[in-house]
Amino acid sequence: MGRTTVRRRVLRIREGVPSHRPDTLAAEEPMEIRVGGRPLTVTMRTPGDDFDLAAGFLVSEGVVHATEDVAGIRYCAGATDDGNTYNVVDVALARGVAAPDASLERNFYTTSSCGLCGKASLDAVRTTAAWSVGDDGLRIGPDVLTALPDRLREAQRVFDSTGGLHAAGLFTADGELLCLREDVGRHNAVDKVVGHALRAGLLPLRGTVLMVSGRASFELVQKAVMAGIPILAAVSAPSSLAVDLAAESGLTLVGFLRGASMNVYTGAERLEPLPVA
Repeated sequence: MGRTTVRRRVLRIREGVPSHRPDTLAAEEPMEIRVGGRPLTVTMRTPGDDFDLAAGFLVSEGVVHATEDVAGIRYCAGATDDGNTYNVVDVALARGVAAPDASLERNFYTTSSCGLCGKASLDAVRTTAAWSVGDDGLRIGPDVLTALPDRLREAQRVFDSTGGLHAAGLFTADGELLCLREDVGRHNAVDKVVGHALRAGLLPLRGTVLMVSGRASFELVQKAVMAGIPILAAVSAPSSLAVDLAAESGLTLVGFLRGASMNVYTGAERLEPLPVA
């Protein structure tokens, strides 16, 4: 749809010299997710891969677990019925799949910086995860991990023109990029990756690594666990609750992955061979 970026005229000052020029910005628009015609949540996102985003969100919430759980996804007109803005997505669940509990309904906006949406306890994730990541036998070399940030950055097409998007990339144990998604919200980028996997029939994502361009927050660990991803790596820091959830779930959590350096907060046994101290 060509809506991932917009152009705006700006005043640019370089070394004290002003000039006017067009600038390319990452687009941000609200998207309402409905299930069976019933509003569930509104998220601020970069348009594009919207069906993946909706599907991935429902995986993170424990509503769906497999391709056959979703009967269909479509765009529909907004509440004012003034035409299709492509900002409302309705997910039809397959027969026999329970609709989201009424307590999960969000009547507020999910901002592009926070995707937790009210599930703020370790118990909530532990009781709804469909797969265990703790028994995943994936082993990966530290040299493979240190190459991932550059591979992620090289694949970010929209970031090159805007400088304003987060990215999430799904990699194999050999460092092969399987899927990359960009968004103004880091949690949206992850949901788009997970939603792509759901719609392609790839869940659970055993033997894979999720690489994210920002920090490793609780909600990103939650989404990795819910998708069956055993390793989450980030270029920045994790939060304390993210480390707690990773440790309890058996997920390998890597932070500050930059250059040849990294901090391994949980699940260090998956890194082989470890450097000799």
